[in-house]
Amino acid sequence: MKPSAIVYVSNTGHTRQYALLLAKESGLPVFSYDEAISGLPGGSRIIYMGWIHASHVKGYSGAEKRFSVCAVCGVGLCDTGTLITEVRKATSIPEDIPLFTLQGGFDRSKLKGVDKLMITLLTKGLASQKQRSDQDERMLELLSKDANYVSTENLAGILQWYISVFKMGDSDAL
Repeated sequence: MKPSAIVYVSNTGHTRQYALLLAKESGLPVFSYDEAISGLPGGSRIIYMGWIHASHVKGYSGAEKRFSVCAVCGVGLCDTGTLITEVRKATSIPEDIPLFTLQGGFDRSKLKGVDKLMITLLTKGLASQKQRSDQDERMLELLSKDANYVSTENLAGILQWYISVFKMGDSDAL
């Protein structure tokens, strides 16, 4: 059965931007988690989108208790399509639920407390490395300035999944 909505939790706005882009591409309605609690019946099939913090997709545990999650998108700092195993394990997302990671962006002005300290230490640590991988270089660039990497191109994986499962006549799949 096809999902009835996209539900998201956003911290700095990047996950919300992705939810709106996915809604536009899929034709599904989009709700913040708070809106979904009052606007969707319990057990509704959803695509859940949350921001990644310490490899954990924020809000997933609440969403999976209330709704029937048929796919998860985690939005974070790392490159799109990376850290799937780590995020799945940290968030306890079952293997039968598709998981997609999307690079969002960075807004230093919205950091607080321990998160601000951790990002400062990470930035200094990366900058002090004499040899950095390509991913380390991209991460350092992202952390050194505010950046927004939200794009329709980064949604390619979930859009391919959605089209192949729900637009090809297999509406009862999953």
